[in-house]
Amino acid sequence: MKITLRTTPSEEGQVILDSLQKAVTQALERKRRLGQYAVVCRDGKPVMIGEDAPKEPENPVNLPTK
Repeated sequence: MKITLRTTPSEEGQVILDSLQKAVTQALERKRRLGQYAVVCRDGKPVMIGEDAPKEPENPVNLPTK
């Protein structure tokens, strides 16, 4: 079996990627305007962003990772 890895998406893949990025940007902007927090991934870990985001506990529970 031959596997080919592309560094750039196909034209159809790029259209899909652009659509997804636009949808996420709009959703995050809507949450910001409504004063809601969002959970995003930074450095491989979930982070809550926004003015009303719950504060991180001092002793967080370590959940098992896959």
